[in-house]
Amino acid sequence: MYTIAHQLIKKWGIGFGLLVLGNLHAQQWENVGGTAAVSAGGSSFNNLVIDNVGNYYLSYYDLSVSKGSVQKFNGTSWAYVGGSAGITTSYATYNSLSIDPSGTNIYYTNQGTGFEARQFNGSSWVVLPKVSTSTTNYQASAVSASNVLVTYGSYGSGTVKRYVNGAWEQVGNAGFSSGAEFAEMVIGTNNIIYTANVSSGLKVYQNSVNASASDAWSLVGGSIVDNASSGEQYTSDLAIDGNNNLYVAYVSTTSAGKKVNVKKFDGTSWTQVGNANFSNGITQHVALAVTASGTPYVVASRWENDNFLRNTVYKLDTATQNWVTFGGDFISAGQATYNDLTVDNINNYLVLAYSENNTIVKRIALSTNTSPVCNNTDPGNTPGDIGCVTFNYNAQSITYATVRGADGKIWLQQNLGSTKVASSLTDEEAYGDLFQWGRWADGHQKRNSVLNGTAPSPNNPQGITAGSASFYSAGYNSGSNWWSNGQTSDTWDGETTSSANGTTGVDPCKEIGTNWRLPSIGEVENVVSAENISDINSALSSNLKLVPAGMRDYSGIFSPGTRLYLWSSTSSPYTGSGQHLYISPNVAITNSMGRDGGQSVRCVKDFTALGTTENTPKINVGIYPNPTKGILYIKADTLIDNVNVYNVAGQKLNVKFNSNQIDLESVPKGVYIVEIKLKGGNTLTKKIIKN
Repeated sequence: MYTIAHQLIKKWGIGFGLLVLGNLHAQQWENVGGTAAVSAGGSSFNNLVIDNVGNYYLSYYDLSVSKGSVQKFNGTSWAYVGGSAGITTSYATYNSLSIDPSGTNIYYTNQGTGFEARQFNGSSWVVLPKVSTSTTNYQASAVSASNVLVTYGSYGSGTVKRYVNGAWEQVGNAGFSSGAEFAEMVIGTNNIIYTANVSSGLKVYQNSVNASASDAWSLVGGSIVDNASSGEQYTSDLAIDGNNNLYVAYVSTTSAGKKVNVKKFDGTSWTQVGNANFSNGITQHVALAVTASGTPYVVASRWENDNFLRNTVYKLDTATQNWVTFGGDFISAGQATYNDLTVDNINNYLVLAYSENNTIVKRIALSTNTSPVCNNTDPGNTPGDIGCVTFNYNAQSITYATVRGADGKIWLQQNLGSTKVASSLTDEEAYGDLFQWGRWADGHQKRNSVLNGTAPSPNNPQGITAGSASFYSAGYNSGSNWWSNGQTSDTWDGETTSSANGTTGVDPCKEIGTNWRLPSIGEVENVVSAENISDINSALSSNLKLVPAGMRDYSGIFSPGTRLYLWSSTSSPYTGSGQHLYISPNVAITNSMGRDGGQSVRCVKDFTALGTTENTPKINVGIYPNPTKGILYIKADTLIDNVNVYNVAGQKLNVKFNSNQIDLESVPKGVYIVEIKLKGGNTLTKKIIKN
């Protein structure tokens, strides 16, 4: 039946494709590997995954052998994984493909005599114990950050299992989803499993990778995402971005036109993404992909009028918040079924697989117009000048804006983990990650990482030298809170994870590159003063665009949009604490807080203006007050030969120096370099701020 349908579609597609379409389908899309057909014959149930170095893996039900096949694209050509087509014992009309984070192990599951599973170990396919002996049509699989294979199947009215030490263990209660028809699953870097299926509405559930069989699954958001159509053609899909934000795409109900819709979970409820039901007519075979920074793409085949299930890809236009076609009105020439979509983060492509008789894989370069080309150029010397820096964060290449602050230093203009510079107090994309003092970007900093009330042993960076995705916090004044016994001499300036020990945390800013680091509390105080920051509004309007991202503790995240908490690298005079900046609607102060508090991180680059450093010679020289409103006083235990004052552009100013006093009354507010030449030939420089 399926083969006959394919032959009819092939003839139908050629007729209408050549006579009607001509070259209207998108020209930007290219055939991956230079071949129009990847499969040897007809195909269905396509799955596409990409490893951490940019290799593509494709699985499908292969009609040429009536078995499941897996192929790999190595950047040049396609080849069968394992050496030949057909890795299953018989049919595999329902199947799933997943890969571990390192790209070492590939897993394939399929409908067979029960729920079958296989692993490719680099040379051959190894048959694993059956997940279940029950008939299992609908299924999904994924691999956790800790390399644990997890499967989701329709047997038992919806059951999830993990593969540990050669055996399958049940994860959470069985039957939680009232059936797992049209199952989808993803696992976040926070080790939370998310499943999606349609049963009396589109539902998404969550549980921990480490959950026991008695740990109940919970409904994300506490309710259905939306009423939705369901079926082998009316599919839904689930995706996750680099910050563990969930997105779902699905086909709306008949009354809503059976059009494509996308929603996102905002931490409390499911919210609309872009304009609702945006496709031009009835759709089938929906698939969803989201970039690490949170840009969603959707593919759907349009079944009405003269479209005949040709597929279209849509992208969310961030300027208008409306969905627009991406890469042309249609990608396929004829009927396209079993769409799958993913993002190639390594090579910056959107990749699409679908069946048009054979399986076809196409890709299109993702636009870089939304972010300026970055040459890693520092900002100019005038406060407010903008630059940029590109670096790897969470295994992704990202570009951040940098800015010259009024203190003369170069700062990131956005928080670590954010996707943009803040434009408002409630700009969630600018909030970024929330770090515990002394920790690096090991996954704990994600705003929805796993809360763990049991401290590591030892309870300091040495206890998590291999990294940990847990956020350690047990409650107010608990001895199990992160680094609760930390001493005042502890530092947060380690270069790499090998630097982590009982007294030294690892600086997450070091990932940016040479000279980047966490600011000291003195540097934080200086920039707050120089920028005239007194509340959250002046913080946002400052050159640094500081945003109130809130804080996290054992009870959750509180006060986003109204309060700012920003760590410094300076330990507190109090045991187990660190110093930070706190800004509310009416105050800006520095204070101490327990190291378990999850706070924002903003990085600074060492000051390099004029090629000078703040030398501290053995001769005692003081300059005060700093900041000043006009008159600076110099106190030295030796004679001063001459004093020069420069702006941050290196221009020498005409100012009066008399009786160890410098008159800056006539110069504008800003940052200046005072060069003091002492009798005997010594010269030192001091950076000062004029308010």
